[in-house]
Amino acid sequence: MTAITPTLTDAKRRVIERLKRAGPATAGALAKELALTDVAVRQHLAALEEHGLVDQRTSKPTGPGRPAVTWSLTPLANDLFPDRHADLTVDLIAATREAMGDEGLQRVIEARTADQLRAYEKAIGKRKRLRDRVEALARQRTAEGYMAEVVDEGGGLFLVENHCPICDAARACVGFCRSELELFQQALGDDVIVERTEHLLSGDRRCVYRISPR
Repeated sequence: MTAITPTLTDAKRRVIERLKRAGPATAGALAKELALTDVAVRQHLAALEEHGLVDQRTSKPTGPGRPAVTWSLTPLANDLFPDRHADLTVDLIAATREAMGDEGLQRVIEARTADQLRAYEKAIGKRKRLRDRVEALARQRTAEGYMAEVVDEGGGLFLVENHCPICDAARACVGFCRSELELFQQALGDDVIVERTEHLLSGDRRCVYRISPR
């Protein structure tokens, strides 16, 4: 099913992107973060809900006061983000596997990974500081449609990917996800350790990688 979207004003787009990047939020939190009024945010959310792009949930209060209502994107909202022609990609994966077998498909993945590695190494350049390297990688991944950002949390450094433009392809061939983890490790250098802490295909909302000095 494809969403019939309302006219996406700049404000509505900002609401959608905020929910995509950081997950569910209350209308009040959205208003504060986006520098909009509560009334304006609620109007935008109502319009988006009418078109099936967001939904709301009520959580039990943890103290005095009314229950909190949080808003999140629905699966239909994925139509608003790049999908890299998912159907064609999945068909090509199936055709490659049929023509060349799993070993042949793996060679194709390795060739693609080698091309990506060259692009990432060029983007990272000779940066020495770890955060600078991760930020350069995040910019490159964002250019590919992953909505990547660098987050400091609990004293750790994380590469967060809020969208997966090749999600259907990754479901059809797990080799894509496996190669990405190895790819980041190679691109960032032998002096770091890359660990995946959240994985979209495992049921998480996004993919997250912890980047630590070795």
